[in-house]
Amino acid sequence: MEAGLSKKEFVALMAALMTVDVLAIDIMLPALPQIGNALGVTNPNDRSLVFTAFLLGFGLPQLIFGPITDRFGRRRVILGGLLAYCAATIVAVVAPNFAVMLALRFLQGAAAAAVRVGMMSAVRDRYAGRAMGEVMSIVLSIFLLVPIICPSIGQLLLLVWPWQSIFIFMGITALIFGVWTLVRLPETLAPENRRALNLAVVADGFGIVVTNRRAFLYGIVAAFMYGIIVGMFSTAQQIYVDIYKLGALFPIAFGAMPLIAAVASSIVAMIIRRFGLRRVGHTAISIIIAVNAAWALISLAGPPPLWFYYVAFLISLPAIVAVFNTTGALSMEPLGEVAGTASSVFGAISTVGGALFGYGIQQLYNGTVTPVFTANCALAAGAMVCILRAENGRLFARDAAPMAPAPASDPI
Repeated sequence: MEAGLSKKEFVALMAALMTVDVLAIDIMLPALPQIGNALGVTNPNDRSLVFTAFLLGFGLPQLIFGPITDRFGRRRVILGGLLAYCAATIVAVVAPNFAVMLALRFLQGAAAAAVRVGMMSAVRDRYAGRAMGEVMSIVLSIFLLVPIICPSIGQLLLLVWPWQSIFIFMGITALIFGVWTLVRLPETLAPENRRALNLAVVADGFGIVVTNRRAFLYGIVAAFMYGIIVGMFSTAQQIYVDIYKLGALFPIAFGAMPLIAAVASSIVAMIIRRFGLRRVGHTAISIIIAVNAAWALISLAGPPPLWFYYVAFLISLPAIVAVFNTTGALSMEPLGEVAGTASSVFGAISTVGGALFGYGIQQLYNGTVTPVFTANCALAAGAMVCILRAENGRLFARDAAPMAPAPASDPI
């Protein structure tokens, strides 16, 4: 690694950059009532629009940043995204009304999207195959710890200062990450691999991504997995409080989910190294289907005990992490020449698609856990269909070493 940047520091920096977007969501949970009151939000349900605006900004703009990173490099895009993130975050402190706040949250999301695309592309520049899957597992394990502590940080800030302090904290954190990136991260995209930024070249880049059957199908698996995660989080309060009557203990039960996923991700890295991307990913998606199908059938007789409900997540969450890591690496592996464009396409699809799937799960909630498990099984089955198409119906094959890119003309 150039400039004395070790693998450990590179992974730590990538994990830090990856937390930019989740920090902007989870740390704000305790502040929603104060923000709503300060900005004249009369309907309590409208407070969640601060999340929706951010996710919309985080989703589709990734399509723009992909070609930009392939033209100007990863480092510039990451630094520019962090600078814009800081600016939007600090200006939000003086937002005069809720409409302006939502606009700034959209811009904040778009800036976080630039950081994410640049980060994913930098990882792809440095690593491939099992090594990339291993690095992403470690990054994700660190990233998944953030939702555990963010609400507590937000609550602590509110004990001393008003809600604006949360935005100041986000801005300072992004500034620290920006200085770290500026000082330590070298450019990972070689000059000879940069692509011109014109309509024909950009269209060609998108064409390479969407017509590479294996890469594209593996890439959209993330939308199904992200939908399961969003569904889990959006229905968690209703299930734990309304069905299982946890009351004040709900945050503890909620915080255990990302903790389980973080631990699982660190373990998945070792499993990938031993068995390979395909065998781990294909086994994991099979486990998700089987577990959620079984629990859906069991729940038809009534809500299962809390411990039994929790077992489903103890099994499913590590499998979801494994699917994210393995299919993400498999989708990016054949697309090194357009890694930025590929990262942006898959990021937009997973964010927007996952948010829509998760919203659908929330709307299906009927006071029982059956719709959640049924929807999880259906989404995992959709992911399995994509995997079967990508592999021409063959599962659990050994990884090629190195993986050769599939031809761009291979139709979906």
